[in-house]
Amino acid sequence: MLNLMIAAIQFVTIDPGHFHAALVQNRTYADVSPEVFVYAPEGADLKSHLALIDQFNSRADSPTAWKEVVYAGADFLAKFTADAAKRTAAENASRIVILAGRNNLKPDYYLAAAEAGLNVLADKPMAVTAEDYLKLCDAAAVAKDKGLFFNDIMTERNEITTILQRELARRGGVYGRQEPGSPDDPAVTKISVHHFCKLVNGKPLRRPGWYYDTKQQGEAIVDVTTHLTDLVQWEVFPDVTLNRSDVNMISARTWTTPITAADYEKSTGLKEWPAFLKASVDTNNVLQCKANGEFTYALRGVHAKVSVEWHFMPPAGGGDTHYSLMRGSNAELIIKQGAEQGFKPMLYVKLRPGADEAKTGAALDRALAEIGEKYPGVKAVSADGVEGATWRIDIPKKYDIGHEAHFSQVMKQFLSWMKAGQMPERERRNLLVKYHTLAEAWKMSR
Repeated sequence: MLNLMIAAIQFVTIDPGHFHAALVQNRTYADVSPEVFVYAPEGADLKSHLALIDQFNSRADSPTAWKEVVYAGADFLAKFTADAAKRTAAENASRIVILAGRNNLKPDYYLAAAEAGLNVLADKPMAVTAEDYLKLCDAAAVAKDKGLFFNDIMTERNEITTILQRELARRGGVYGRQEPGSPDDPAVTKISVHHFCKLVNGKPLRRPGWYYDTKQQGEAIVDVTTHLTDLVQWEVFPDVTLNRSDVNMISARTWTTPITAADYEKSTGLKEWPAFLKASVDTNNVLQCKANGEFTYALRGVHAKVSVEWHFMPPAGGGDTHYSLMRGSNAELIIKQGAEQGFKPMLYVKLRPGADEAKTGAALDRALAEIGEKYPGVKAVSADGVEGATWRIDIPKKYDIGHEAHFSQVMKQFLSWMKAGQMPERERRNLLVKYHTLAEAWKMSR
């Protein structure tokens, strides 16, 4: 039996197979116990997770002090459930189950957690098939009935250019009215490019062998698109509680990324294809990984396109990239993160035909002055013709805190809801609408 030391709030990690499970512990939090209870099968995934926690604990700058209490065994989920049954409802309600790993297994984990009376904060995606989406709905209903907190880790909401894009889209003097667009010319576009081989915490990332199996990891059309779909909802309809009937899926497709045996070994350390991948290996011994996807849909009449691509290695000096377009009647708000931007996201304002530059510029200055109360130093400068834009939003470097730091920001938000005893109902409802959208795209891509 695990030796329990109950604090106000305590983390429980189930089957950590992805490094995001550790990233929520890259900082410490007030009123959270340093003891974290881990339930997992024995193996490389668990070892990698604990090694990353050790790195956080031993680093010179702001080290953490987590104490991992581990139960490792094939019956880890049954052990978790049995231990939860021995605790009081109040003890379980003070715990947060953290999920990040094989996405096809998550539905069983978060449903078990909710039924046991624990809160859930899960890495995306929480559903990789239409069947998983139904389990998600069941778990969310159980969590709501028990008064639990239940959400996914949407780090991109904390990226400063996205925050400012959302804020400027709410100011009619700059943005105008939201354009509806069309299926062939969407008014909102989100494109993300990712890479299998990258650095994390300053060291080469070792992917688990199953990461390349889209039956376990999920296809891109339901994976990274979770972030992009969330941003469409969060930016275009920031104060709206959405319904599934607001979503009209128009088109969806997937395609593959070729992964050579040498690249696979470089990424995973495995010298042979696992049995679960062999069906996707072609006659040239190249894995055709179904890693790319895109879809076009209308949300309350606004047409949006979401696209995700995966390559093996980023260009020299580069990394993952993000492109975001929001089109208003007066201006377009564009985020670019390519070579021209030094692979750092930058936000531009592009006037629409007929827009008054002087009036829009004055409105932009007023808007940034208001925004500057929370983000001092943000200002508009000449865009130098990028994307035909008029202005670039100059953002002080201090707001570029890096992707890894966003995980602790998400956790702090989740903790604030728990301490206040209330999670916004809009967050619960829009979570399910988001995964409904992804399920519809997945079905259409078949």
